[in-house]
Amino acid sequence: MSQGAGVPDPPYYAVVFTSLLSGVEEGYAEMAEELLRLASEQPGFLGAESAREADGTGITVSYWESLEAIENWRDHPRHQVAQAMGGKLWYEAFATRVCRVERHGRFKPPR
Repeated sequence: MSQGAGVPDPPYYAVVFTSLLSGVEEGYAEMAEELLRLASEQPGFLGAESAREADGTGITVSYWESLEAIENWRDHPRHQVAQAMGGKLWYEAFATRVCRVERHGRFKPPR
């Protein structure tokens, strides 16, 4: 699990992407890495966290300053290619949810 998205104080937005992998792995890891790099270069990107279970169930949450920044990322040409490939090859099922974060809490155990 990746952690530590350094998000600012609320409000900000979260895009929650849940998925179930199809079992086709060719090109998936490379595309995921490329998309994270590209997203991090987009105006308004604040960070991301993700986790994947052994059965292929996964969740990625990306954080954004505005709905406009999310829409610009959604419409990015390379992201659209990945969306099409995901629907055809990599995912058995997926869902996207856009949420406004009104408050958050953090916990880090003492060491």
